[in-house]
Amino acid sequence: MAKYKLLALDMDGTLLNEALEVTPETAKWIAAAREAGVTVSLSTGRGYQNAISYAEMLHLQSPMITANGSEVWKSPDQLLYRRTLDGAVVQKLYELAESHGTWFWGYTPDGLFNKEKWTDRIAEQEWTKFGYYSEDRAALSAIWEELAKWEVLEVTNSAPVNIEINPAGVSKASGLRSVCELMGIGMDQVVAVGDSLNDLAAIRAVGLGVAMGNAQDVVKENADVIVATNEEDGVAQVIRDYILN
Repeated sequence: MAKYKLLALDMDGTLLNEALEVTPETAKWIAAAREAGVTVSLSTGRGYQNAISYAEMLHLQSPMITANGSEVWKSPDQLLYRRTLDGAVVQKLYELAESHGTWFWGYTPDGLFNKEKWTDRIAEQEWTKFGYYSEDRAALSAIWEELAKWEVLEVTNSAPVNIEINPAGVSKASGLRSVCELMGIGMDQVVAVGDSLNDLAAIRAVGLGVAMGNAQDVVKENADVIVATNEEDGVAQVIRDYILN
């Protein structure tokens, strides 16, 4: 019987290669984990709409964590809960993006808004996540410093060129705790795999925290093990060497 009961997989930079595909090798080992009784869950910064097709392709009917933990799903078609950002905060986040000239986006249950397709009815939306993107590291640094002063948000990233904002206390780790409660297991029975700051809380909180070979340095420093990159089927290695071994 497998020591670990739940495998939580980040998507971009982890489960997916640079072509945004799940390779046949990785899919094969995910199927092997499921056959061995291990629950495989997507744990992603993506909104539900941008994650569900991968769950379906992998035949996953397990819980899902989307928008960095703002949404937790009992199964791909049943929402457990949704945590949202206050509309007034999103207005300030939007104004901050405009003042620094960065790309920005926001997830709602109705879809994705961004710099090219924004809304003037901010208060009427349920915002699960807001993000900034810029190749200008100085601009990102200035935004990060400003957000730190607010002290009411969870601030991470899913790549060095972005910043992601969730409600305070919301993370992939908080989502995993809810999934563990659903499953009746402990966090020590979870393997969490990721590559970016939005994976850090989960990697620290579980029984086995795994950093991809392409992970940001701080993620590697906090992981229990480091595996191959997302281009080298690192997720397959996790399953083969640490879950089914």
